[in-house]
Amino acid sequence: MPPAPDTSAEEHLLLTACLNQDRQAQYRLYQRYKTAMFSCALRILGNDHDLAQDALQDAFVDVFRQLASFRQQSTLGAWIKTIVVRRALATLRREQRMEVYDQERHPEPLVAWHDNLTGEALEKAISELPAGYRSVFCLIEVEGYLHREVAEMLGISEGTSKSQLFHAKKLLQVKLYHLYHL
Repeated sequence: MPPAPDTSAEEHLLLTACLNQDRQAQYRLYQRYKTAMFSCALRILGNDHDLAQDALQDAFVDVFRQLASFRQQSTLGAWIKTIVVRRALATLRREQRMEVYDQERHPEPLVAWHDNLTGEALEKAISELPAGYRSVFCLIEVEGYLHREVAEMLGISEGTSKSQLFHAKKLLQVKLYHLYHL
């Protein structure tokens, strides 16, 4: 198979070796993508390192099983990321960590982002969101998916995806407000 236009020759050789069941090539592929893919799974799973590691391992099993179906219409990394996201969402569903929005538990004052907001504080606040909010927020705001794609991945309506994102942002504002003003 010829390499996709945006696939490097090195990655094409690695892909070919993996398709030929070369275990060293499979390990190199895993090493190349594991850190970024772990981070993606970790965000979706609320900083639960054990669940993220399990999801990552399961995703790479899927990657190697499905590698022959990779049509090179996107980069290999984007294709792997799709599998990791789906596996992380399946793990989330299996763990039954979806939480329904409860307006009484989450007051919604309007607040501005604090000038001293750090990435660490934002990451912590995101990880504390209810699983449904966190999943939608991470998929749309961090990973760059569209509401239509998120709705399909999660088996929800596009309107529900938009609602979950809206409430996730409002709850993030509340969490960050309390962090910086208490």
